[in-house]
Amino acid sequence: MSQTNPHDVIPETMRSADAIQPRFVLWAITLTGIALSLFQLYTAGIQPLGLFYQRPAHLAFILFLAFLLFPLTGQNRRRTWWAWIIDGAFLAASFLSGFYIIWFLDDIIARAGWWSQADIVVGIICIIAVLEASRRAVGLGLTIIGLIAILYALAGARGALPGLGEWMPGLMSHRGASVDRLVGQLYLGQEGIFGLPLGVAATYVFMFVLFGAFLEKTGAGKFFIDLAFAATGRKPGGPAKASVIASAGMGSISGSAIANVVTTGAFTIPLMKKLGYRPAQAGGVEAAASTGGQITPPLMGAGAFLISEYTRIPYIEIVLVSIFPAILYLGTVYLFVHIVAMKQGMKGLPASELPVVRQVLAAGWQFIVPLVVLIFLLVNNISPMRVGFWAILSVLAMAGLRGIWALYASGPVTGARVKASVLRGVDVVFGSLELGARNAVAVSIACAVAGIIVGVVGLTGLGLKFSSMMVSLSGGNIVIALILVLIASLILGLGLPVTASYIVLIVLVGPALHNEFGIPLLIAHLVVFWYSQDSNVTPPVALAGFAGAAIAGAKPMETSMQAWKFAKGLYLIPAFMVFNPELIYGGPLPYVIWTGFTAALGLVAFASAIEGYLFGPMKAALRVVMLPAIVALFWPSFTAELVGAAIILVALTLNWLGARQTRTALAPENARTHPD
Repeated sequence: MSQTNPHDVIPETMRSADAIQPRFVLWAITLTGIALSLFQLYTAGIQPLGLFYQRPAHLAFILFLAFLLFPLTGQNRRRTWWAWIIDGAFLAASFLSGFYIIWFLDDIIARAGWWSQADIVVGIICIIAVLEASRRAVGLGLTIIGLIAILYALAGARGALPGLGEWMPGLMSHRGASVDRLVGQLYLGQEGIFGLPLGVAATYVFMFVLFGAFLEKTGAGKFFIDLAFAATGRKPGGPAKASVIASAGMGSISGSAIANVVTTGAFTIPLMKKLGYRPAQAGGVEAAASTGGQITPPLMGAGAFLISEYTRIPYIEIVLVSIFPAILYLGTVYLFVHIVAMKQGMKGLPASELPVVRQVLAAGWQFIVPLVVLIFLLVNNISPMRVGFWAILSVLAMAGLRGIWALYASGPVTGARVKASVLRGVDVVFGSLELGARNAVAVSIACAVAGIIVGVVGLTGLGLKFSSMMVSLSGGNIVIALILVLIASLILGLGLPVTASYIVLIVLVGPALHNEFGIPLLIAHLVVFWYSQDSNVTPPVALAGFAGAAIAGAKPMETSMQAWKFAKGLYLIPAFMVFNPELIYGGPLPYVIWTGFTAALGLVAFASAIEGYLFGPMKAALRVVMLPAIVALFWPSFTAELVGAAIILVALTLNWLGARQTRTALAPENARTHPD
């Protein structure tokens, strides 16, 4: 690596927090991040490891990196001497948590169920370390929920806290678990911390996060943004439309709504404000569009991998069936953006301020190649973990070829220029390895805490009880059940990140949706996954909305309300999946086409009814008439759908005719006002 401070290879958004870190801590962060990424690359493409080697090693690296990145005193204050002692203890606990399982694995398996005192002590240390890392890296909400889950498991007649069991309602009561039994479940088995959520994070998710880091470091983010501006910049509301397209492109590789807002919003939000969007509108558009990145294949946050593991449906099938719903969602946001632009009489940006498509493709065509490689390998049923490995190698290969071409094309090749080019390449590689590890910290820790919650649910039988309660509250009505899931997802979203919210929700309500209400398994998972995204855009805690408000200089709650409005497809499309499963599972071609048409028509009608505008201002009577027609499109009856579609088409036609008549009437006046 070149003689540079490791501080120079980290993203701009992290530098303010790292500026106060001592130099040796920055180097420790860099080396730990690089070591973690190299370990993941080795196990993905060269020598796969068993789950009780892969997952503990991954967790040890992640915890160690988390306690380096997030000091006890906070990221904006230097560590005091006592903070160093506590953080040092947690760093040692991080190493011990993974090393103990790996080193004593055979002994632990041999005494399964008859745990030694050392097993229990190390297990408790690991649980505490995971919860503290969650508090620092993810937030207090997830930590509190993890603690509540542990207390719930210990409460009961035979538990370690029998007194608390007396306060439990009858449906929530259980016999309780001892400390030994709980620690065995959470640390020494494969249904707790080292369960499926962390397993997915330690394999598939990390490789795609690392793939996104390599693309970002080599300039893919700028390529996608420039391409979006070149395609839509001259249209009314161009920057907002570019934000929708760019966020979909960035989301397909980053998998984080907040990262999307920060990355694309830094370019799009100021331009939207310049064009005429109110600050809250600009921030809301970006938040809604960036949330779409979470449901856009191939990465979909971590959702596609988790859904695949839970349902045992191949990953490529999850990706393929998610394409059209993602298009519907992004199309709805795009339509809202267009309507707002037309209502306010906005124009696009002048061509002189926009990149040219041909030039953008000429400068960044190499970023398309890794995506083509990725899709090709997925279609050929290669393991997603190995696909990520080869996709990363393809990024390196294309970046290397591009660097060689630039070296020879820009002048005489000298030793100094070759050395400088090599050093730049080395910095990009190591910077990408570190960035990928940093970006994975929050996801992996969230999955580890989710594993604690899932382990408690399995130990206490809470999942079956929750399903019974849901059936009872809904009275067997599927619409009420979906509303309850939506409310639960919003409540969980107050304290949990999207991935953890999905895991907890699917464990609690998934069995009821599938077994009691008859919703197909894949659709039940997609509904829960989509609803889990609402914490990004739904007040009072809209994380992506708050990020957009910060960039736009707008009020957080006003921006969140705008994001909530633009992101309405997040609630309607899953409901459409439930009542029209052909949207996901397919069927006779004519009916599939009809289903896709009615879904798109319903979303267009909904957006125009909400905004009171489509081809022109929409009369109140038409808006009122369309609302029951939109409901009819969701009804599982072909007759209802046909009637609803007819009413909507008539209403939209009348709106078009009215707008055309208005333009015709104004044409002579415009000609007199603006003579040639």
